[in-house]
Amino acid sequence: MPIPAEPAAAIDRRLLRDDVYRRLRDAIVEGQLAPGEQLRDGELATWLGVSRTPVREALLRLGEAGLVVARPGRSTTVSSIEERDVRDARDVVAAMHEVAVREAVAGLTETDLAAMRAANGRFHAAVQHGDVDAALAADDELHGVPVVVAANRAVAVVLEQFTPVLRRAERLRFSTLGGRASVARHEELIDLCAAGDAGRAAAVAFDTWHSLPTAREGG
Repeated sequence: MPIPAEPAAAIDRRLLRDDVYRRLRDAIVEGQLAPGEQLRDGELATWLGVSRTPVREALLRLGEAGLVVARPGRSTTVSSIEERDVRDARDVVAAMHEVAVREAVAGLTETDLAAMRAANGRFHAAVQHGDVDAALAADDELHGVPVVVAANRAVAVVLEQFTPVLRRAERLRFSTLGGRASVARHEELIDLCAAGDAGRAAAVAFDTWHSLPTAREGG
């Protein structure tokens, strides 16, 4: 869809570059900026109410994440959802969550586990009601608990880069019955974490993310 005519909300200058990146990333993941759409830094800058410099920096980061395709001297466009990109991102993201859970289990508190269970409850309700945005938000919250507890900066950086590619595909998954299988996996993950079984919990975390089918695998 075209870039909205109305200006976006003002951005905190202290976090300008990251905010511009995240707003453009979210617009792509949520489909506001559609695959194949041409991105002109001047138009984006006007929409976000910033100069062109942070927009150009954000587009470079989005290119590294595989969300946009830049053709030097020609144009920058939103990338299509390619099977290979989804598969590669899936493998990396699954491995990072496996590491995070393995490192986090010993440090998870009852409060952490309760937060994960509550998030899974919201996830289940969202999937049942076909609320994709709420399902993804709850899923992020649930899996984010071990990532925060693990406090592994390398894992966090890699997830920040590659999860958005996977989220574009997941928006399709969670709008179908396929997303409901994740509820049971989440429950198993939380139970294993509560039991202190780091090895099996890490394996379930890996399988939860690695179960996302690519276009070919999903039929």
